[in-house]
Amino acid sequence: MKLTVVGGGSTYTPELVDGFARLRDTLPVEELVLMDPAQDRLDLVGGLARRIFTRQDHAARVTTTSDLDEAVDGADAVLLQLRVGGQAAREQDETWPLECGCVGQETTGAGGLAKALRTVPVVLDIADRVRRTSPHAWIIDFTNPVGIVTRALLQAGHKAVGLCNVAIGLQRKFAALLSTEPSGIHLDHVGLNHLTWETAVRLGGPEGEDVLPKLLGEHGDTIAADLRLPRPLLDTLGVVPSYYLRYYYAHDEVVRELRTKPSRAVEVAAMERRLLAMYADPALDEKPELLAQRGGAFYSEAAVDLAAALLGGGGSPYQVVNTYNRGTLPFLPDDAVIEVQSAVGSKGASPLPVHPVNPLHAGLMAHVTAYEDLALQAALHGGRDRVFRALLSHPLIGQYAYAETLTDRLIAHNREHLAWA
Repeated sequence: MKLTVVGGGSTYTPELVDGFARLRDTLPVEELVLMDPAQDRLDLVGGLARRIFTRQDHAARVTTTSDLDEAVDGADAVLLQLRVGGQAAREQDETWPLECGCVGQETTGAGGLAKALRTVPVVLDIADRVRRTSPHAWIIDFTNPVGIVTRALLQAGHKAVGLCNVAIGLQRKFAALLSTEPSGIHLDHVGLNHLTWETAVRLGGPEGEDVLPKLLGEHGDTIAADLRLPRPLLDTLGVVPSYYLRYYYAHDEVVRELRTKPSRAVEVAAMERRLLAMYADPALDEKPELLAQRGGAFYSEAAVDLAAALLGGGGSPYQVVNTYNRGTLPFLPDDAVIEVQSAVGSKGASPLPVHPVNPLHAGLMAHVTAYEDLALQAALHGGRDRVFRALLSHPLIGQYAYAETLTDRLIAHNREHLAWA
């Protein structure tokens, strides 16, 4: 089995490699190819990947390359974890929207749109090259904004599934609070990528007992503190929202906070420098503890589980992924990409039935889906008017004066990545 990681020079990659090594029975990798245009990073990460495999007695061969066609040729699955423009572009995404009083964030709002515009054309080019060399290969997208990128891939006819680590992180957190094994927790997870709610927490499987009321009653303060939302709000909602919902439920509060501290991109860039220095140490043969602060917790477990299921091996029968709606949520178009529990196998992902969604959540989902449709049109076809329409439609922006200013700033800060600009 050959797996290719595009963006293999990312500091995330040792987390992924550690998962491949530990979970070899679930996903028997024979060749792991790390592809990245940044050869210096690739050399460091590739060296550590080989040492991790050696330490854990894994026989897989690790190769590195900056040649995309070589990397994907003959691959069974291709994982995408790239960042067009690097942390420098992310820092811009997180700062210039704040100048207009809007959240600066890399996956939602104006910053999220900027990332989508930079990313979608690059990902589609990669996917076309995968289809030419390895038409049977599955594409697993971890590249943000996952919902928009996955929708672009699916609309272009690619074998693709989107992946996010929010659900698996909550599953592990709830299991710890309930003193049970994560495998015994099934989430009724519904929404769009980075816009989701846990509407039930079931023991044992999709038809198991819902212990969410007990979880909120006994551990509501802890959950609220983790989400940085007030406990009474959780009691009112009766569900557990993703921590990304704080950008919507407490927008102005978040803007004030972001204006008083360095951007997350600055923090991550400093962390990456430290990590790369560690990776250069030939004695290091395991992922360092610092990597846990980088983000992407449990990404490796989720990626291994999904790849194994898609490639017809092991893997959980039900997984939270991003895939076509196909009538699952009747208030959204069939070709909207939703993030829900799905049956995953060699033919792809099929969403499980979802209980009727509270209008409070459904309304926001429909609003953001409309934005994502306009965002994808802007990413595919370019043009100032399309960018403006997408920004005007976003619930975190919505005012024409803001949309006008943000459109000009987005284009100015991303001109080198936008062929049409």
